[in-house]
Amino acid sequence: MALQILEKNGTFEISGDLDTETSHSFIVHFEHLMTTSKEITINIDKIKEIDASGIQALKTLFTISLKNNIILHIIGRGYKDIYADT
Repeated sequence: MALQILEKNGTFEISGDLDTETSHSFIVHFEHLMTTSKEITINIDKIKEIDASGIQALKTLFTISLKNNIILHIIGRGYKDIYADT
């Protein structure tokens, strides 16, 4: 399933699969947003499936945000494997 990113009231809702096929574009999208924003909120409630590449993509975003002094919030219950792997 494709990954969809929708912005609602300043929060980016992620739906679909965050996996090997979608993780690169996910990182690129948010890395671009970090050039114009000082704070980003991502809601992971609608992630259907995530693999190791998807977990790494979230970790990569955190690393990028720390290096650039960007506040990054990842909210929602999301996919259970996110919490099991972090």
